Amino acid sequence: MFEFFDIPVYWPILLCYFFALFFMTMRRQIQHMIKYKYIPFDIGRKARYGNAPR
Repeated sequence: MFEFFDIPVYWPILLCYFFALFFMTMRRQIQHMIKYKYIPFDIGRKARYGNAPR
């Protein structure tokens, strides 16, 4: 139906293009997270609050 859009693409260039677009659009958010020392995943020991069972 859309043979016009069926063009061959060299996959490493497509992968580089994807990462370039991702980092260009996420740059502000990543800089904000670094500035406020936000780490989106748990690293190291878990914090315990109150009388939480061990």
